[in-house]
Amino acid sequence: MTERGPSLIDTHCHLDLPVFDLDRAEVLAAARAVGVETLVIPAIARAGWPAVLAQRAAASAERPACRVALGLHPLYLPPPEAAESALTALRALVAAERPVAIGEIGLDFHRADADRDHQLALFEAQLTIAREAGLPVLLHVRKAHEEVLAALARVGVEGGIAHAFGGSEQQAGRYLDRGFRLGFGGMLTFARSTRLRRLARALPRDALVLETDAPDMTVARHRGERNSPAYLAQVLAALAEVRDESPELLAAHTTTNAREVLAL
Repeated sequence: MTERGPSLIDTHCHLDLPVFDLDRAEVLAAARAVGVETLVIPAIARAGWPAVLAQRAAASAERPACRVALGLHPLYLPPPEAAESALTALRALVAAERPVAIGEIGLDFHRADADRDHQLALFEAQLTIAREAGLPVLLHVRKAHEEVLAALARVGVEGGIAHAFGGSEQQAGRYLDRGFRLGFGGMLTFARSTRLRRLARALPRDALVLETDAPDMTVARHRGERNSPAYLAQVLAALAEVRDESPELLAAHTTTNAREVLAL
């Protein structure tokens, strides 16, 4: 344990987004002050890949290390006529830049008008890129755990993180069987998140990693405000509370889990 607290890894933080442009340095300094040693910054859309990579290039001793993931989020996919071009560009950029993961990718069937076939086609194509590159994946899954698990089995991808996990304990076990860790973030800090808190208590320590998803999905103490990687310590405190375990113990386990699954 350092003077500033346990060493932490935020496995999902969109630090590249414009909402951080005016005070990114201050946000990073605040995160470092509470013990955040590394941020993983996943891409959302093809247009954002350069901004994601720019955060890695801006590394310095005064800020947490920034690692990147590259991919196409299911809610920001290119139209079918541009899909092949985007996948070709992704494959080339992955080979050139060697991210720590392919992500943020997945399936989001929350909306009734979701184009499920298009999502599934691009998800499986990106899983193939991950398998061929030997990289883990960062999964976005909403109302689609069974479909995602089936796709992982079909393509043969082992390892990654199911971001903002909200599935069942049985589904959690199936992800774990495939070498995945499960991400827990700001929703864990809300007392009303009873189902999620029960799940976080029931899972083995080796299943857990921490995340913020900043600027979204903030913690209870900052409800209605922009989320920040500095709030990761509050996620850790909530996890310690629901599991009745020490923050130091859980910091060590979640940091080790993140390092192992992402080869950090």
